[in-house]
Amino acid sequence: MLKVQEIRELIKLVDQSSLDEFVYEYEGAKIKMKKNAAVDTVAVKEQVTPAPVVVAEKTPAPVAAVEVKQEEPIAPQPAQTPAADTSNLHKITSPMVGTFYASPSPDADVYVKVGSKVSSDSVVCIVEAMKLFNEIEAEVNGEIVEILVKDGQLVEYGQPLFLVKPE
Repeated sequence: MLKVQEIRELIKLVDQSSLDEFVYEYEGAKIKMKKNAAVDTVAVKEQVTPAPVVVAEKTPAPVAAVEVKQEEPIAPQPAQTPAADTSNLHKITSPMVGTFYASPSPDADVYVKVGSKVSSDSVVCIVEAMKLFNEIEAEVNGEIVEILVKDGQLVEYGQPLFLVKPE
């Protein structure tokens, strides 16, 4: 494995050279440097291997052209309910980080669907955290207007799960 000082020396050498891009790959470990007029970037990627070994060679290796793929940012999806309508809706939020489950077991029916009537003590879903299954209650009497997460999706603390039209 290359040491941090050796990687710094490589960066300096590539920066001082006329190379625009440098890639070094050995036994699953990969170092890729690309020089830009405004920004120098370094990317180090290691694949999962038991013990990757990287050996620096004294002779320079020929540099091959590398195709760089850029990921396009994901455009936000428009909300199904207009923003003006959500002001009078109650949001049922996740009280913890965990996995959202819409039903008590994979083969059981979901707790609620869009249009379901709920009371303040109705269980609407389960959030599983560290093998503990926590039942989430509606907290309000009303009708489920929208389910904001998918079954099996990871949820954050305070993340809205449901929109409820209170009665």
